[in-house]
Amino acid sequence: MQKDPRKPAESSLMDALNQPISRRQALLKGSALAAALAIPSWALAGCGDDTSSGGGSSGGAGGGKTIKIGFIALTDCAPIVMADSLGYFKERGLNVEVVKQASWPATRDALINGDIDAAHCLYSMPLAVASGVGNDGKGGSDKLKIAMTLNNNGQGLTLKKDFASAGYGDLDKAKAAIGGGKGQTFAMTFPGGTHDAWLRYWLLAMGIDMSTPKVIPIPPPQMVANMTAGNMNGYSVGEPWNAVAVQKDIGFTTLATQDLWTHHPEKALVVSKSFASKRESELKEVMGAVLKACQYCDDKANIPEVAKTIGTPAFVNAKPADIEPRLLGEYDLGAGLPPKTFDDDRMRFYREGETNFPRHSEAIWFLAQYQRFGYLKSAPNYEAIAESVILSDLYESVAKAENVPVPDNDMTPFKVKLDGVTFDPKKPDEEAARA
Repeated sequence: MQKDPRKPAESSLMDALNQPISRRQALLKGSALAAALAIPSWALAGCGDDTSSGGGSSGGAGGGKTIKIGFIALTDCAPIVMADSLGYFKERGLNVEVVKQASWPATRDALINGDIDAAHCLYSMPLAVASGVGNDGKGGSDKLKIAMTLNNNGQGLTLKKDFASAGYGDLDKAKAAIGGGKGQTFAMTFPGGTHDAWLRYWLLAMGIDMSTPKVIPIPPPQMVANMTAGNMNGYSVGEPWNAVAVQKDIGFTTLATQDLWTHHPEKALVVSKSFASKRESELKEVMGAVLKACQYCDDKANIPEVAKTIGTPAFVNAKPADIEPRLLGEYDLGAGLPPKTFDDDRMRFYREGETNFPRHSEAIWFLAQYQRFGYLKSAPNYEAIAESVILSDLYESVAKAENVPVPDNDMTPFKVKLDGVTFDPKKPDEEAARA
């Protein structure tokens, strides 16, 4: 039987998650950081370490029942962290606890199990769970909902310095540098997640057989240590972990995702089905506070304060100097490549409401990619899944109450910059069938 060239090559999720950084490898590399991360961070949950679930802020004020909002140590957790730090939740009488999560699977499970109510989350995680792609083999589930989008742009594809001939944004050079993917291992953060989509879309745009390289999931904060330990040749992740690889001189940014798809959705405020249905009035207030924080984070004048706040060990645990430049759109790519500057297409959190509106068209794009990547053997019910996941009516009511413009381009076709393909959300089968 001829193999499907689009079929993902990785083994089961749990097998892959257990691959990175063995203690022996870390010691052989002589890396204190790698040694510290030899035990997966999610195994430390509850042990008091700042990477465990439960790390984060000490909680907000307010007389109501505590609302627990999870986040991962990434720059784009900023709207959640700043809403808490600036007192926007308190202003609305909300008792919010911001809770650090160890990995995206841990975040998924915490939401489904009711351990947290909402989270800074991969935009496509609810879609992956609903379609069965990202639900650890348990089939589809409608227990995760997208309340609003938190940011656009600002992710990256990092390669080891050995592949510096790939340059930036050049598909032909990148394919030649990595040998068509033969014998290579690349990491992303969650099957069916946004970082997975950026990595696989890039590989297909180069014409690489999807079964050639190995693709494994790694929690975002462990990317740099795993590359240092020699566990992979490249990775797709959010900031600051691309910038940190440059700072440590172990890798370079070969593509920023705004040059893959400009203004793509990235993280979302994802909520549990129970929280959305049983505590809707509180959810609306949470969304209002986060929308205010998104506006704050989108203002360049506030970026130094954002970088300083989220850079602390309780949150991202990275130097503000590694966070701030890329938030400003100033990219040192590493490996001697010329720097790049982004302006309107830097990481954005508001864009006059364009960022925060959760679009059905974007959800359908991800679902089409799942079939294109070989995750799904047949077409999902695109419109039904998108409708079940996106809380569009709720978002519109909150946006109007907060005087935030609501765009009218929910199902408008859009162009993906990397390969110049226009996606029509009313014809997803055409995208799914594309090589």
